[in-house]
Amino acid sequence: MIKSLLATTALLASATMSFAGDLSSMSWDDIVTQAKEEGEVTWYVWYLRDDFRRAVQVFEEEYGISVTIPEGTAAGNSEKMLAERDRETGDIDVLAWGTDGFATVDLAPLFSSLSVLPADDGRVVELAGFDGGDHVVAFWGNQTGIAYDPAHVSADNLPQTPDEFAAFWAENPGKFGFNYEKGGSGPSFYQNTLRVVADIDFSNGEVTDERLAAIQPGIDFFNEHAENYVVTASNADSIIRASDGELWMVPAWEDHLAGLQNRGEVREEIKFYIPEMGMNGGGNGVAIPLNAPNPAAAAVFVNWLTSPETQSMFNKDFGTAPMNTAADDSFALVPNEQRAFRQVWGAQPFRGEVEASFIDNVILER
Repeated sequence: MIKSLLATTALLASATMSFAGDLSSMSWDDIVTQAKEEGEVTWYVWYLRDDFRRAVQVFEEEYGISVTIPEGTAAGNSEKMLAERDRETGDIDVLAWGTDGFATVDLAPLFSSLSVLPADDGRVVELAGFDGGDHVVAFWGNQTGIAYDPAHVSADNLPQTPDEFAAFWAENPGKFGFNYEKGGSGPSFYQNTLRVVADIDFSNGEVTDERLAAIQPGIDFFNEHAENYVVTASNADSIIRASDGELWMVPAWEDHLAGLQNRGEVREEIKFYIPEMGMNGGGNGVAIPLNAPNPAAAAVFVNWLTSPETQSMFNKDFGTAPMNTAADDSFALVPNEQRAFRQVWGAQPFRGEVEASFIDNVILER
């Protein structure tokens, strides 16, 4: 009798959990009601965690739902999500991941449909060549470009092409620096320079001897001008040296620069632009694992995170490119027309082979 009662209880609990996880037949008001009953949501995001913990207080106050942001890395969080995929209930309610990461997995078997969210034509699901469909929506737009000190570089005479950058280097030796590791801004600069000088398609990930040999004009370009530019240690090193006045121009991330300026760690006078030759941009998305422990709270949180109001706040506080077309982007570091110069990151494995070749034939030859 006891075994039978336990079995019945377990069956009912399983059915209740299954019903709670299936929001497709519920109205949005009912989803919000269930979300408040769940009372909590765990968001796995790997960067700016302390800043996000402060930002989500607006959500917590509005809905009475607590948000937990655990410590973790991008790789660790995604590996945890994949490791838990067969568990009835996982630990992750909402997963943040780069669009390039989401592009490596089959979305439908891993994530719930976001069609339960209220209609919002402003949400961004296609970004940098990735289409999140019904399962992933962008919440963070990032862009690489060039940070510069207007005390030394005129906004009317900013380099736009590899030849113009080479001319700047020659006229101002030792005043332009870029990193080749520990951050993507420098690699974005040198890879797009290689792309333009060598006239090669980085969107094709195929690796052949002929394609690798074709980048040689770009390798020669950097070697010919090696004495006039500086190699920095990282994204942060580049920005700090520009803020200190040692360097006048450096590749940078728009959101990284804006965040450092908002915290008073970099001079507010430092400006940012995207050169016409193009530099890489993209962003991060969020998705709800199929076995999220608090599916309704997760849905309400994703809806809040991608709303025009929150995206406007992120633009102001973090310098991100808003991922809702109805958001206010007046605090962005660059005007919208410059975003037409955004380039998609190079496809693998070709991009990785180019990076290795650049290190061997440019960096190690200095």
